Amino acid sequence: MIELLLQALFSGLLVGGVYALVALGLAISFGAMRIINLAHGELVLLAAYCAYVVEARAGLDPYLAIPLALVVVTLVCTAVFLMIDRIRDHRELNSLILTFGVGIVLTNAILLVFASDVRTTSSPVLQDATVLEPIYAMNGELIAFALSLVLMVALWWWLRKSWYGRAVRAVSSNRAAATLMGISPVRTELTAFLVAGALASFAGVALFTMSVVQPALGHALTVKAFIVTVLAGVGSIPGVFLAAILLGITEALTVTLASSALQELVGMVLFLLVLFLLPNGLFGARARRG
Repeated sequence: MIELLLQALFSGLLVGGVYALVALGLAISFGAMRIINLAHGELVLLAAYCAYVVEARAGLDPYLAIPLALVVVTLVCTAVFLMIDRIRDHRELNSLILTFGVGIVLTNAILLVFASDVRTTSSPVLQDATVLEPIYAMNGELIAFALSLVLMVALWWWLRKSWYGRAVRAVSSNRAAATLMGISPVRTELTAFLVAGALASFAGVALFTMSVVQPALGHALTVKAFIVTVLAGVGSIPGVFLAAILLGITEALTVTLASSALQELVGMVLFLLVLFLLPNGLFGARARRG
């Protein structure tokens, strides 16, 4: 039993790392633009299918698809941003409707091109297991988790140290004051949206190397990212990572101790509990107090 629990905790930790990678993109676009991109999961899925194309059609390692995924997702992100930027009235509500529609279009486009078949990596290196008695993990899971850690640190550094990162934080904090300081809100929002797309590209490729993907997965990924963002609270990058780990471990323990049928339900219950007891999220209030 102890071995099962240790395996569940370790598996939850690894899955939580990928949840964090998916949620970071949604969190940064929401922080800068105050809109929820309901097509974010489909952008992740688009990158995952880029990895599938590179591996299945070109016979290359799926991680070599990252440049292709960056180009494809960046083009789509730019088009979505230009559409959002044209919205003049009720921006929050209309952008929700717009991105929801974009998500449906992307899902059906993927379904049209790749059919509804389930896809996953066929790389023996990524599928091989690394055993650390009494626990084990696929190499693909370990690489995806390491990638998530590296990107989270890189994003934290970019937001804290670079001019554009500080501009994103300024617009997120007070758009009018940032404008008075000479920061272009539109250019800053575009930057944040493209960074979110880049994170979605890495997340999609990592997801393909450790799990299965299919066209209907995009909506579920958006929901996961939204739950993690709310759990963490706005403005806390480490909070996003910790909230994603909490969600991943909670789901893994539920599958091990109860039933896989309850996996999605327990995540939603956790989300509602935090929303009811801590409306600012687990880490958002602490960030504001600090």
